[in-house]
Amino acid sequence: MPVIRQELKGENLDFLTLLRYIASGTAYTLGVTAIALPSGLLIGTLLAFLYVYGGKGIGKVMNVYSTIMRGIPPLVLLFLLYFVVSKGINLSGFWAGSISLGIVSSAYQMEIIRGALLSVGNDQLMAARAVGLSRRQAVINIVLPQALRLAIPPWSNEAAIIIKDSSLVYALGVPEILRRAQLIGASTHQPLLAYLSAALIYFVLVTVTNRLLNLLEKKLTVPSNH
Repeated sequence: MPVIRQELKGENLDFLTLLRYIASGTAYTLGVTAIALPSGLLIGTLLAFLYVYGGKGIGKVMNVYSTIMRGIPPLVLLFLLYFVVSKGINLSGFWAGSISLGIVSSAYQMEIIRGALLSVGNDQLMAARAVGLSRRQAVINIVLPQALRLAIPPWSNEAAIIIKDSSLVYALGVPEILRRAQLIGASTHQPLLAYLSAALIYFVLVTVTNRLLNLLEKKLTVPSNH
């Protein structure tokens, strides 16, 4: 608390002042998102391939993984990783939060990619095999590009969720947006302005992310012949 008062000493505690201070935690929010979202996509894509092409036995295992990960609140997994698993490796709150969100997100992204892979259809795979491609080549070069394009709309929702869920790392003391809003609200006794500032920043981040992904979706859309 004294640190916050010192940083704001001599300034008017108006909305813009609070907004600037809280916005300085955006780097942590974006950092958590930049780790959790791509790692979740990588793991989720690999698991989706196993789910769809790994046979019934592996598919059941992937279904169990998906059910468990989607059933555990991200904050619980974050605490398990930070207070239990990382005892011997001195994992920071930032990395514990990023990794835990990436693990949880991998289950959701696995379902997104799995649905996209199934929506391409077996006829595409069969056609690729008919012209001489191996199963692996057909999946990687024919099915996967189409699936990733189809996955963009639901994936944009997951990106928005990760940005908002990154606020959970505040519980470990990471000075991201929500943590700064919490501290400054308690320090200045202006919680309304503090949390409104945080809400505005999150809204801008989610809106910009969704707009960029919408542009990407339009750019990659295959023109219709009709």
